[in-house]
Amino acid sequence: MNRIDRVTAILIQLQSKKVVRAQEIADRFEISLRTVYRDVKTLEEAGIPIIGEAGVGYSIMEGYRLPPVMFTREEAVSFLTAEKMMEKMTDASLRDQFQSAMFKVKAVLRTTEKEFLEDMSEHIEVVDNPYLPKKGLNQTHLQAILKSITDKEVLDIGYFANQTQEYSNREVEPVGIFYQGNYWHLIAYCRLREDYRNFRTDRIRYMNRTSRHFTTKHPSLHTFLCKMEKEKDLFTIIILVDKPALRYFGDQKYYNGFVSQKELDGRIEMTFVTASLMGFAKFFLLFGEYAEIVSPPELKDLVGVNLSAIKKKLGSADSC
Repeated sequence: MNRIDRVTAILIQLQSKKVVRAQEIADRFEISLRTVYRDVKTLEEAGIPIIGEAGVGYSIMEGYRLPPVMFTREEAVSFLTAEKMMEKMTDASLRDQFQSAMFKVKAVLRTTEKEFLEDMSEHIEVVDNPYLPKKGLNQTHLQAILKSITDKEVLDIGYFANQTQEYSNREVEPVGIFYQGNYWHLIAYCRLREDYRNFRTDRIRYMNRTSRHFTTKHPSLHTFLCKMEKEKDLFTIIILVDKPALRYFGDQKYYNGFVSQKELDGRIEMTFVTASLMGFAKFFLLFGEYAEIVSPPELKDLVGVNLSAIKKKLGSADSC
């Protein structure tokens, strides 16, 4: 990227948030802090009202706005790709909001770029995995949750807990949302349980905004996600698989913690990291006749337990 393009990009970045640290700019463009200071000074000399505070960062004086900018083709395609993902991975309310934003993006494009996007739209799709359950995206309440997070508003929800198979009414203080395992999750402080809880949004039967606000300063969503990872007891699994069997794995290997693979003596050594040895033992049965467990030895025992249970069931069927 030449210097003129970089300085322009820095100006746009400065308008993207309240305060931007010099290190953020340096990391984004892979330049030194000295170069950042020089580029910011260039903007100041051009009349851009930049406020710099040592130890805090840069901000642009309130009220200043850069006139509408032109997007590159690559940037426009990235918006189009995001739009396709929004259609499949969010609910109707967020899809509508994103579509409205896309109209504004397309409005500043040149005619040739608009035609280019219309053509590219036919070459990008996000397809549901047929092996996973269908998502009830219209029941994920994402827009209501995000508004409540912004307003610090208590939510009244009806929730079905899959683990206990019980339904309950809760008042919660929302912290954040994240997408994992084909589902959206809400992290919130539950006033009923007096603790933080992870609610899968498709299990929320109803959601009402209460107009009551909370003042508690909750930890960040990132804090909870890091805690969830640390609390998991993870197991490293190594197996040897015959090459012809690889076609049976498909995407299932990723859902079972696939990390890497390499060829070893004509076979494929695969490494997985999982929180459930029993779950992996059941997965192993799908291709076990073509594979060998290298480690851990406990996995062999669990596979044996599953095989014994299956054999017992088959024996009962024969006796009938």
